[in-house]
Amino acid sequence: MTARRALLLASPLLLAACGFRPLHRPGAMPGGEALADQLASVRVARMGERQGQLLRRALQNRLEDTRPGTPAQFELRAGTRGDADVQGYRSDGGITRIRMTMTADFVLVRLGAEQEEVMRGTSRKFDAFNLPDLQFFAADISREAMERRLVEELAEDIARRIALELRRRGEA
Repeated sequence: MTARRALLLASPLLLAACGFRPLHRPGAMPGGEALADQLASVRVARMGERQGQLLRRALQNRLEDTRPGTPAQFELRAGTRGDADVQGYRSDGGITRIRMTMTADFVLVRLGAEQEEVMRGTSRKFDAFNLPDLQFFAADISREAMERRLVEELAEDIARRIALELRRRGEA
């Protein structure tokens, strides 16, 4: 038990020795600006379709809403697309399970007289939902919950990748 505690107490030192640094560590980046300020300066462009609107709001919560009033320095442009695959059938041929794959292509652009592309990427997540027999309301609720989970996962992935890129550029 004592060896376990010693390892637990020494783990931050071991991580620091190998070069590990938390992404959202306190303090400013070498340029003098905090990562949170840079993330708050990202404006999320409008997106079409319901999935795009949900993704935009989730990204705004993670980026520009973190420190309201921060002047815009970047614009995030993204678009979503979804694909559905049937995964389960009843003996009569009715569908019982659908898997959704949601993909978001995004571009982060530095605003200014000449807009500079900072990064480009694609994020893809998948989830599934069941279609219970003759329970259409339950199927709709299940589909909407799955869609919300997918959007939240996409937004988290995109926001993390933007933070990593801004941190990398700030340290360069």
